This record gives sequence, structure tokens and C-alpha cells, in this order.
Amino acid sequence: MKDIGIDLGTANVLIYVKDEGILLNEPSVIAIDTDTKEVLAVGHEADVMLGRTPEKVRAIRPLQDGVIADFEYTSKMLEEFIEKIRKRSSLKKSRILICCPANITQVERNAMYELAENLGAKKVYIEDEPKVAAIGAGLDIDRASGCMVIDIGGGTTDIAVLSLGSIVNSSSIKVAGNTMDHAIIEYIKNEYDLLVGEKTAEEIKINLGAIKDVEKDNCMEIKGRSLSLGMPKTVTITEEEVREAIKPEIDKITEEIKKVLENTPPELSADIVDKGVVLTGGGALIKGIAEYIEEDIKIPVFVAENPLTCVAEGCGILLMNPKNLDKNC
Repeated sequence: MKDIGIDLGTANVLIYVKDEGILLNEPSVIAIDTDTKEVLAVGHEADVMLGRTPEKVRAIRPLQDGVIADFEYTSKMLEEFIEKIRKRSSLKKSRILICCPANITQVERNAMYELAENLGAKKVYIEDEPKVAAIGAGLDIDRASGCMVIDIGGGTTDIAVLSLGSIVNSSSIKVAGNTMDHAIIEYIKNEYDLLVGEKTAEEIKINLGAIKDVEKDNCMEIKGRSLSLGMPKTVTITEEEVREAIKPEIDKITEEIKKVLENTPPELSADIVDKGVVLTGGGALIKGIAEYIEEDIKIPVFVAENPLTCVAEGCGILLMNPKNLDKNC
């Protein structure tokens, strides 16, 4: 029996197995045969099907805004992921730690418990993502000293101030990687009369996503369908245009950060000014985002060493000692 930690993200699922590390890191996508309900693919294999499936095949992201949007498909997807790592590790009757966005409802939290129990968990723990991300980023959250983490994921951005091992003040907003993708889609639609899919928008964000130090010559060719003609069309988009598209979304995040700071006790605020703020999650990889936020909030901002895996690594630290689970979850 080995304890496992699951970073159940809107964009990606990461699974950490105690003493073995991160054994799975795949997109949160499942492809289903709509006639037979048979699972055709999950993870990377299903991800390439998004927007490219025939009528009888459905490829979806069963997690939306960091929570379970489709319980049946999420359960099937996780079962397939667990089966993949069972081939390498015995997970029968494991304790399972699942991470979820801060401030989710009790109904959403109960769905997480039920999901883990369906996987055959011996015991289930639910923990807030920003807290686990802070642990994975190397922050010492157990001291009587304030620290702040901003986890910009696929469906939500979680902002939290922590002290003495707990969240003191937090906020979770549905502005993150996916909303930036949609902003890019709308920009291209309005500027070029071109319709592109979510996968293309995500590729644009990954390759050209920048908010500071924009390079005007950095560009990429994209293909889609002309809205007026209905025919395939190719255009070139620049890094500067991507900045214009995603800037309003990043500004929403910085405004929420300010609100959290305004409601933080002054002693903890002083600690945060001294130690700075840590960025985790995929959104932390947008070029110049740390400097942009720092200029706005007037507090040092740093990107974690491994922003994409901080939550999974935080799970590993909690799982190292069973007492950590009972204390923190």
C-alpha cells in the first residue's frame, strides 16, 4: 500500500506516489464513444483529439474551473490514469490526498471525497491547492510568519496568505489559463475574422504569451476558418497582439491580489513585503508576469522553481509523514 497525491487540475492531472515521485502528468481530457460510452482514450492521446473528433466520439475536459463538471467522466478518466500507474506501483487501499481550489463549496468538496472513495481509497484527504503549492514551492508555512502564494492554473487562480500552517486569507477566481485562451480566440475573431480552436489558442499562449518585454518580431502562423467565407485561412499573429489579448485577464488577477492584501492583517503584510510573493501554476510561465504583478502591487514577486509541479511536489511532502495528513487535512 502506497499513499498517493492527486493534483486534479482543469488542464492537467498529476499523480504523486509516496517514495516514487510524480508518476503521471497528463492533460485532463477523456475521449468517449457516445454510442457505447466506452473510454477510447485519456490524457495525451485524448488531448490530440480535442476539436478533431467525428460525431460519435466526444473528447472533453470533465473538470471545469478547478472542480468536477462531469462526475462520471472524471471518475472514468481517473480510473484510467490510476490503472496506468498501477502497472508500476501497487496502490490497493491507498490513502489518497486530493488537492482542489480554495473556497470551493461543500457539495464540490463532497464530490471529491466520493471520487476518491470510488477509486478504492482506504482514507481520503482533501487539501487546498494554494496551501499545497506553497509547500511544494519550498515555503515554510508552519512558522508564525506570513507568506503569500498565487497559483495560476487552468481554470482558477488561487491567492492565499498563510501562517502557522493554515490559510489566513484567500480568494479563488475563475480567471486563469483557460480564460486567457478564450481571450486569444476572441481577439483573433475580431481582428482577423478567423475562428480558431482552444488547442490553437493554447499553443499561441504557450509560444507567444508575454505581458512584459514583448518582442515585436516574435510571431507565429496560425490556421483556422474564415468567419465570413467559411473557408480555411492562415494569418500571422505577433507576441504584441497576444499581450493585448491577455492583458485584461492578467489585470483581473492583479486586482484580486490587491483585494487579498487589503484584507490581510498588518503584521502578516509586513512579512510578505519582506519575503515577497511566489507564483506557481502554468500561468507563472507567461513571460514577464512576475515583473508585471510586482510593478502593480509594489511587492517582490518570484516564480517558483518548478511552477507546473509545485502542487504535486507539495503532496509528496505531506505524504512523507502520515502525521502531516492528519495535521493538515
